[in-house]
Amino acid sequence: MKLHINGESVEVPNSVDSVTELLTHFQLQDKVVIVELNKHILEKENHALTTVTDGDRIEIVHFVGGG
Repeated sequence: MKLHINGESVEVPNSVDSVTELLTHFQLQDKVVIVELNKHILEKENHALTTVTDGDRIEIVHFVGGG
């Protein structure tokens, strides 16, 4: 499946069918993230229920700590 993630065209397996699975695929499941799907910001509790489909535009913002 082809998605547009953070402005780049990305291929992910067809088995990725929810936002939660997408975050797991990119190893972001344990990070604090904000996800925007097709210009709508998603609440974290909706990640498991929200499906992703071919051509979706997704922005993922995660926070990185540092000194």
